[in-house]
Formats: sequence, structure tokens, C-alpha cells
Amino acid sequence: MKKKVSIIGGGPAAIALAAFLDKQKFEVIIYEKNKALGRKFLVAGKGGFNLTHSEQIESFIERYTPSSFLKETLLNFSNNDFRDWLYSIGIQTYVGSSKRVYPEERIKPIEVLKTIQNVLIENGVKIEYNKTWTDWDSSNNLVFNDNEHVASDYIIFALGGGSWKVTGSDGSWLSVFKKKGVVIIPFQVSNCAYNIEWENDFILKHAGAPVKNISISCLNKKQKGEVVITEFGLEGNAIYALSPEIRSGLKNNKKAVISIDLKPTLSYEEIVAKFKKSYSKNITEILKRELKLSAVQIGLLKTYVSKEAFLNIDTLALKIKGLLLTIVNSAELDESISTVGGVCLSDIDLNFQLKAVENNYCIGEMLDWDAPTGGYLLQACFSMGVGLAQHLNAK
Repeated sequence: MKKKVSIIGGGPAAIALAAFLDKQKFEVIIYEKNKALGRKFLVAGKGGFNLTHSEQIESFIERYTPSSFLKETLLNFSNNDFRDWLYSIGIQTYVGSSKRVYPEERIKPIEVLKTIQNVLIENGVKIEYNKTWTDWDSSNNLVFNDNEHVASDYIIFALGGGSWKVTGSDGSWLSVFKKKGVVIIPFQVSNCAYNIEWENDFILKHAGAPVKNISISCLNKKQKGEVVITEFGLEGNAIYALSPEIRSGLKNNKKAVISIDLKPTLSYEEIVAKFKKSYSKNITEILKRELKLSAVQIGLLKTYVSKEAFLNIDTLALKIKGLLLTIVNSAELDESISTVGGVCLSDIDLNFQLKAVENNYCIGEMLDWDAPTGGYLLQACFSMGVGLAQHLNAK
């Protein structure tokens, strides 16, 4: 007789799990609170659908915090394995100039989701919609919509984090888990906009402008990429990747200092040499013509470097290589791309099983781990789903 697997949630981790479970061994049912699967999957696709990233797996793993948590899971189902599986079900991918992996341009996010759903249908996976999990009963059976009790052999929670509540991941499950004795860490923002109190003149001129080909450092971490100047502060891949370090600064010091290298392709000495070799005596012209700095980069220097320092090429070169800005806050939880917090990693075993409740597992963003944007979040969710499926298949 087949054993029953109940999966609560219909996001990436859940559908990956369902796609890889052995249909000969298990009766698999997904319980989704919305009217359709993958709402967050589709929302994420609106900004450029990064399925994963193409970098070597050794450095790929180091993008995660803590990196040790997902190491074996990612090695077991890597970014290359993910691309191979997508290809096997009819989703061709390509590597963009940013080294991120996308579905071929003709393939829309909804088509990727529908293709994966077809795999679930072929595997005999049942999907029940409008099912909100509310608790366990006294026998550790699932309770949906406050009064519907469901017995299962294995229960897998894939309830999401605390971002984008409109998609269903509202974190309402936290109190239920806490009551059950599971150690819960409050949600915090990650991959979000960070607040800088800009000078009025600067933000009036440059709000909405991108700052490209830079690197940003915070504490001991550096990230290349780009950001966008907003009235609130900064957002973009170069600042998102520093979320753990920025959170630490805000928590410990109520501020986080970042250092922006406006010209990472040139050393300090090379910048000074360009100033000295230039025929022009106008600093702004040299910044524009010789160093190829954009209007917003020059605006940053003119606003946040003293006039005396701006006119001294040695000091100005130092500022170009390390312009300090202070972050004073972060965006609201629901405005972040992802969150950290949720189920403490010490409360699950190596196979994602809850130590407090036998045969109950947690995967995906509801666990306390972090990763930058660019395909890393989605890859981790799929890898966890596949890893747990293989574990259950082997039982």
C-alpha cells in the first residue's frame, strides 16, 4: 500500500519535492491556500526570471548564509543538475551576460510553471486548493481551515517566509510552530532596499538613476554589480548580496557603513596616474572623460566629498575607491524579496525533519537561511525539495 505524503504549500520547494517523489511508493497531495500553485514563483519572474546561476558549484555554495547548511544538498542537486532536469521536461535555458540562467526568451514564467505542473500530473500528484493549514490535532494530524483533519504518513511543510504576503507567504504559521515547541526566529528582511538619508539636492537630481559597474563593501564582504538610487536609499544586486552584513550593522550599531568603489577596474595608483596625465585641469572633466564616471557617480563625489578633498587628486582617488555611505534602516518586511528567520536550523535534522515532530519536515524559505538574488534562492528551494524526495524514496 502506498504511503501518504502531505505537502503544505505550493511554492518552488513543494513542487520540486512532488516532482521527484516516487509515484510507485507514495500518494502525494499538495495542499495550497491559494487558488493556484506558484504565485511567488510567478511574481519573482516579473523582474527577470533567474532560474539559477551558472557559477562553479564551489563558489556557488559560498553565496549562502550559513554556507554549510546547504552544501550537501546543493552538491546533490546542483545548478547544472537543475538545468539538465529542466531540459528533460522541455524547458531550455541559457546563460545571460550576468552569468544568471534564464529560460529561453520565448518561454514565459507561466509556461515554466505549467510544464512543471504537467510533471506533477503525470506523477499522479493531487492538488487541493483553498486549504489553509491551521494546526496539528492531538494525534499530530493536519488541520485545515480549522475543522478538516487529515492523516498522513509523512508531512512536509513548505510554507514560505514573510515577504510578499499577497502571494500567501504571510508567516501566519510561526505561532503554531512555536506552540508546538519548535524554536522560531523572528523574520527579518533580506534582498531589499536600504535607507540612506540623501542630501536633498542630490536626490532631486539623481533619483531613479542606476550606478553601474561598481563594487560595494560592508564589513568583510565585497560585491560587484549595480544599484539604483531611490528616494529611500539604494536597491539592486550589489546591495542585496550584502544583506547579512547590513543587518548585523543595523542590529548592533543601528547603522551600517558601506564603502563604494566607483571604479573597481582601476587601482588607486592607476586613477592618480590618469589625473596626472590628463591635459585638462578641470576635475569634473577628467572624471567624465578619463575615468568614464557617470553623472550620478560624479554627483555622489561632489555631494559626499568635501570641496578641499575633491580638488586634491590623491584624496579624491581614495574616495573614488572607497566612498563611505551610511545605511540607517531597511525596507519593510513585506517589501523585501526574501526573508531570513523562521524555523531555527538546529531544530531540524540533516534530512530537514523537525526534531519536535516525527515524520514532519520543513523545506524552503521557512527555514533560517539566506542567499542573494540571481537564481540562488530558487536553486536552494529546488535542491531542498529534490533532496528530501530522494531521502523519502530511499525509506
